[in-house]
Amino acid sequence: MISTLHRWLVSLGASLPAIAGAASPPVFYKDVLPILQNRCQECHRPGEIAPMPFLSYADTRPWAKAIREAVLTRKMPPWFADPQYGHFANDRSLSKQEIDTLQHWVDAGAQEGSAKDAPSARAWPPGWNIGTPDAVFEMPQAVQIPASGAIEYQYIILPTRFSEDKWVQQVEVRPTDAATVHHAVVYIREPGSQWLKGRPSGQAFPLPIAKSLTTSDILLVYTPGNSFDGWRPGMAKKIKAGSDLVLQMHYTAKGKPSADRTRIGMIFAKEQPKQAVLTLQMGNDRFVIPPGEANYRVPVSGTLPNEALLISLFPHMHLRGKAFEYLMAKPNSGFTTLLKVSNYDFNWQLNYRLAEPLLLPAGTRLACAGYFDNSANNPRNPDPGAEVRFGEQSWEEMMIGFFDVAVDAGIDKTTFFQRGR
Repeated sequence: MISTLHRWLVSLGASLPAIAGAASPPVFYKDVLPILQNRCQECHRPGEIAPMPFLSYADTRPWAKAIREAVLTRKMPPWFADPQYGHFANDRSLSKQEIDTLQHWVDAGAQEGSAKDAPSARAWPPGWNIGTPDAVFEMPQAVQIPASGAIEYQYIILPTRFSEDKWVQQVEVRPTDAATVHHAVVYIREPGSQWLKGRPSGQAFPLPIAKSLTTSDILLVYTPGNSFDGWRPGMAKKIKAGSDLVLQMHYTAKGKPSADRTRIGMIFAKEQPKQAVLTLQMGNDRFVIPPGEANYRVPVSGTLPNEALLISLFPHMHLRGKAFEYLMAKPNSGFTTLLKVSNYDFNWQLNYRLAEPLLLPAGTRLACAGYFDNSANNPRNPDPGAEVRFGEQSWEEMMIGFFDVAVDAGIDKTTFFQRGR
């Protein structure tokens, strides 16, 4: 009996260090900082969109409880794709293990740990997320933003003065006052285009919605959470010699006068790409959302005139946007879901980049559906009693499904839409 008890105590004593080690709570430098570097610092660092940095323990500790709440509710990092549909190269979602680590760190007192266990600081490009641009285009003068009131979309023409065709591998849009920029669209206006003909370059001007329509390709759509983009080697955006960039700026007043002078940075492809990237879109502007309606569906669909390689999906709605989905039906087949965003967030409008491009044969049917919550249960709803139609301002609505495709480098947007080419 004594011998048995002795062996049991010796065994227990030997296991105690392992038990204690397994029970050690996570600490900042060893366990938490690597997650912040990989998942959060893209936005949570000086000069970027997040309101606070997460580079050090001193930066992060005051926000520990807020971090716990944000990751448990899946509000942060911002990622809204339903994991049942599709795989995406820019998936920001945390794994269960990462969420557990952050939760346990906070629950155990958010301890610092030893700085000796910290990983090397992540080297972020200074000034630009894409690195040092080969070319930068900037508004010649700042746009003045009033403290209150509705602000019409502002258009600014920026001549590129390119004497030869340029292929853009990466592009970034950087407002100087990001808090006031709801979105910015950078169009490529090719030589000979009649769109905005006669308008002065470098000066911001409003434009009636009927005159804003264009077939020009889009270089980038900037929104909170989507400030830069790039394409794999062999794919790039083409800017023809003599083209202009046209900035469409949607500003929102923030309670005090401000000014913005947005810049566009580009990195050019090192060699002639095999494929050109085109930004296409499907939208519905003929809807009426009834007052109080909590789940109003607005659909749109279309057929691809020619073969293309699908590379990304970008849904766009306004304050009543609730959910969005993309579906695809190849010729002689039924629909499959490409992307389902069940919790659309007006403040984080993301571009979902496919992990692997998807070949779409000519005749493929694409469909989108946006779902809108015009009820009092929607905390962002400006007026649950209003009948809502299409419009540019945030209290109106939009339903647009952007998507990027890659085609042969010799094909431009006009050529792509020639059926039976």
